Amino acid sequence: MILEIDSVELNFDQKKILYGIYLKGETGKVTGLLGPNGCGKTSLLRILFGDLQPKYKNIRINSKHQSKPLFKTNQIAYLPQHKLLPDAMSIKKAFLFFKVSWTGFIEHFETFAIHYNTKINKVSSGERRVMETYLILNSRNKILILDEPFSFITPIYVEKFKKLIQERKKDCLIIITDHFYRDILEVSDCLYYLKNGSAKKITSKQELEQEGYLTT
Repeated sequence: MILEIDSVELNFDQKKILYGIYLKGETGKVTGLLGPNGCGKTSLLRILFGDLQPKYKNIRINSKHQSKPLFKTNQIAYLPQHKLLPDAMSIKKAFLFFKVSWTGFIEHFETFAIHYNTKINKVSSGERRVMETYLILNSRNKILILDEPFSFITPIYVEKFKKLIQERKKDCLIIITDHFYRDILEVSDCLYYLKNGSAKKITSKQELEQEGYLTT
């Protein structure tokens, strides 16, 4: 599968946020998205998912224009920056809802075994993020969008997720962004840098330094 988005026009209060965007993702690859705070990364991901409507957009799957939001096609799963799971939901129900194996989860994150019947709002923000990220990564969708999956979680869990992402990309198209740019650089097969409303494909860390995103 090949997913492309271009010709995006998004304005907030007459201020142009996105324009001249082109981004491409492919099954078998992780597409990373980097850029300074406020550049529109989350807005772009939400436009792809379909819950943010810009003035104009062109989204294609395998060169075919998509006229309706992707979340209505049952092809896409989205991990937002904010909380994904309802506070009052039990962890057991969350895994049943997503049809994700609890046993498989515990094989990777053993210390969570005691939380099976716990409500979401009774675990820490980091533990919550681990479960939400795992559920999206292991959903049955073929397009996975991850907005800051590494935030609020310990480095050892970040490393586990980077390995899981490499496994999942064999069957999925993954688009990911995070403030922890080193992890994005490590996990991504292709990389885009978002700045001044447009996206530029990046082929090396040196290009990010030239853009002023990284210091030498």
